[in-house]
Amino acid sequence: MPGLLRGMARTAAVVGTANAVSHKQQQKYAAQDQAAYAQQQQAAPQQQYAPAAPAQDAMVAELQQLAALKDQGILTQEEFDAKKKQVLGI
Repeated sequence: MPGLLRGMARTAAVVGTANAVSHKQQQKYAAQDQAAYAQQQQAAPQQQYAPAAPAQDAMVAELQQLAALKDQGILTQEEFDAKKKQVLGI
């Protein structure tokens, strides 16, 4: 019986140590995750509000070219309207 108790005590000590190590690792990983999340949040506003002007400028330029082609008689009004809808994504 004393051998059984010693074995159980040893097992309990091993399990307790494993749980303590596991808890310490979980805390460490949680702190790393929080730091990474904070870095993402700091970087996110810069990415969200990047200027969209170049895409709009290209769209305006293309619409101006289409209008010029229509004014020259190269495009019909229907062709112009269809291409304008395509450019605008309508």
